[in-house]
Amino acid sequence: MGPTSLNYLIIILFLISTAAIGSFSGGKQRNIEDYFLGAKSVPWWAICFSIVAAETSTLTFISIPGLAYLTNLNFLQVTFGYLLGRIVIAIFLLPRYYEGKLETAYGYLQNRFGAKTRSFASVVFLFTRTAADGVRLFATAIPLKLMLNISYPAAILIIAVVTLIYTTTGGLKGVIWVDVTLMFIYIGGALLAGFFLLNNYLPHGWSSMIQAALPAGKLQIFNFNFGSSVGEFFKQPYNLISGLLGGAFLSMASHGTDQLIVQRLLSAKNLKEGRKAIIGSGVIVIIQFAIFMLVGVALFAYYGHLNVRSDEIFPKFILEKIPSPFSGIIIAGLFAAAMSTLAGSISSLSSSSMMDLFKPHFKIHSEKQELKISRMFTVFWAGLLVLSAIFFMNSPQTVVELALSIASFTYGGLLGTFLLGLINKRAKQEDALAAFTAGIFVMITVISLNIVAWTWYTIIGSLTTILVGGLLSKLNRTSGE
Repeated sequence: MGPTSLNYLIIILFLISTAAIGSFSGGKQRNIEDYFLGAKSVPWWAICFSIVAAETSTLTFISIPGLAYLTNLNFLQVTFGYLLGRIVIAIFLLPRYYEGKLETAYGYLQNRFGAKTRSFASVVFLFTRTAADGVRLFATAIPLKLMLNISYPAAILIIAVVTLIYTTTGGLKGVIWVDVTLMFIYIGGALLAGFFLLNNYLPHGWSSMIQAALPAGKLQIFNFNFGSSVGEFFKQPYNLISGLLGGAFLSMASHGTDQLIVQRLLSAKNLKEGRKAIIGSGVIVIIQFAIFMLVGVALFAYYGHLNVRSDEIFPKFILEKIPSPFSGIIIAGLFAAAMSTLAGSISSLSSSSMMDLFKPHFKIHSEKQELKISRMFTVFWAGLLVLSAIFFMNSPQTVVELALSIASFTYGGLLGTFLLGLINKRAKQEDALAAFTAGIFVMITVISLNIVAWTWYTIIGSLTTILVGGLLSKLNRTSGE
């Protein structure tokens, strides 16, 4: 068996075993609480690992080493902000989710504002998640297409079908336990690549890396350069203030209001377990990004300055320099990062469709029927993600730019609506809906005109929503008096 055939075998065995683990670990689902919330019996540490796996896509696996190769370690400031944001979620948002029997993140909005706000937030989530994760699914199909010499639609379909199998049969519990496995696979893949770099390609290992990186400023973590003007300050994505604040607000939006993550937190046994899961995930993410970025620094020490795209440098090293079967293991890690995000996306899309939009408006006669409809939603959203991935195949933008920009349009408005409900007790449903819409329109303007760096997107959208909602509630109160 040749090296290429061995890599094929590793990938095939990985895909089959992943589907099997997810299907069997999920157990038997008797109702939609079992299916979408893992019967609220998942241990906090498994949820913690699952959160990290769900937020780590192929884009992260490829682009973060490339970012460190191109620049330095400044992005770690954003990950410190991620941890701060999760601490805020644990203190202020999670208790609201554990009050009563909430099934989705948007159930809180119904309790606070009303059913229309819940439905609007759910619809925004459905569209945003479908578009953003369609991009991520396409990115995952790129290496599979090159390895197997098949078309992009065929590669997309293979990945989607394998993920759909264990998402449908194992439910959220199956997704979480597969995530735990996948996280160790893709981190192991990154560590394996780093091992080869330090031991096989850099003559003196760590000392060679440091000698090459220090003069080039590659090991700089904190950036205290705030620019010489206000405009220049807001154009910098990775100075200390923009990194910490941008990371914190982005994490509050993605982990505190996005059903992809909140669904996992709601599967914990209680509030204490949920808090440990969300804060623990922030610590692990810092370690994970540090590993990815140090691999990027080691790539710089080996290659120096190459005339290639930064997000091509890590795949180039894997395909050209790492022998089989190790290259196959690392490529499996790449698929692991992608499938964990895709499975979580399918499950969260179907749960939000069922709980936020279908169940409140249609009568269902039995738990068995609820479970059947939920699985139909799962298949439906998997198919829509495939179509979304195929749609973005011919986009002129890079996949990283696409995924970031799509999420940024709505995250600020979504987080702002949640915060409006927490800090403004007088705001009503009409205020929240108008403020949410205003936040989205402001972000369309800000992103389209490239006014500020991406780390400020969620902050601006959130503040706009809170200010508009507060102003409307004050005007309504004044007119009422």
